[in-house]
Amino acid sequence: MKNILIVEDDKALAEGIVLVLQQDGFVFRCCHSAKEARKMLETESFDLVLLDINLPDGSGLDICRRLRKEGRNDPVIFLTALDTELHEVTGFQAGADDYITKPFSLAVLRERVMAALRRAERYQSAEDSVTLLKEGPFTADLEKQSFYRGDEEVLLSKTEQKLLITLMRNKNMVLGRETLMEKVWGNDGDFVDENALSVSIKRLRDKLEEDPRNPRYIQTVYGIGYRFQAD
Repeated sequence: MKNILIVEDDKALAEGIVLVLQQDGFVFRCCHSAKEARKMLETESFDLVLLDINLPDGSGLDICRRLRKEGRNDPVIFLTALDTELHEVTGFQAGADDYITKPFSLAVLRERVMAALRRAERYQSAEDSVTLLKEGPFTADLEKQSFYRGDEEVLLSKTEQKLLITLMRNKNMVLGRETLMEKVWGNDGDFVDENALSVSIKRLRDKLEEDPRNPRYIQTVYGIGYRFQAD
């Protein structure tokens, strides 16, 4: 199930977008200001972001630039009344995957959303085909399901394996607790005690960190989630 964030100060337009796209089974989060958008993006990852540029308290361009600076690949489609060639170029330079000017057809928007999601899936498939991850002193051989700290093999449970792989693939990026639970436990995440994530993180630190009480790599971002801090 695809999770889409709509950042649009025109509430009627946001509702219209949801009405058209909900037939495809998407899950939506909506916000109407830059502040709200930044808060949501700090705690969650999305399969797609529909982002207005002219927000009441900031610019969608700055939000997109920040995402890219943090190394995030959430697909971003700008929805904006800024329709000059220079505006469009600036949008793509900020990191947009597509740029749609207002007014627009909701039917056309739907097709461009579907196209962006297909591109993202191809990118994810290419990323998933990588069989060796190396970050800091850690190596994950995904084909053999073997994990190493330096030359020493570390035995991890299936849950710990999924958690470490997710963190390494998103190095230096803050992942919210909900996002991690969804990626590690999948659809069962809604039925897993939230404490299970804290326990799994502790076990992973005990096995990988030199000083688990003061972790260097698997860091807590208080109030949000966790981050794998690469060298």
